[in-house]
Amino acid sequence: MDLNKMTETIKAHPEFHKAGMIATHLGIVRSFSRNGRPVVGLDVEFKNEKVAEIEQDIKSLPGIVDTIIETNTGSLNVGDEVVAIMVAGDTRDNVFPALTHAINRIKSEAVVEKEKIRNNFSTIFLDKSPGSPESDL
Repeated sequence: MDLNKMTETIKAHPEFHKAGMIATHLGIVRSFSRNGRPVVGLDVEFKNEKVAEIEQDIKSLPGIVDTIIETNTGSLNVGDEVVAIMVAGDTRDNVFPALTHAINRIKSEAVVEKEKIRNNFSTIFLDKSPGSPESDL
């Protein structure tokens, strides 16, 4: 993921002159789960068709000029980039909600992930895909 390249791509959009801002989300692997368990990494994959659909849906929202979503898949370590979302639009009243909506949809509809969690004796895997019993950890 190259945020500078993503910015250049958005700035090259023919309607970029209508944009008043660009907002970016860069999701990274953190060293602990939501419930405080230590995390040593993340095995993650994305449903590419769903990511593309979400990107198109965000582009169609009022005031949005362009949107780019990039994902990393595979076995990621703490600090590695998981997803980058960039939204350009007219005002923050349109851009920030669109960015938040994109983040929430990616997380709930497009990602299949398993967290690697280290306990005192071994590494265990939790299924964090939407709908799994461990998805709220």
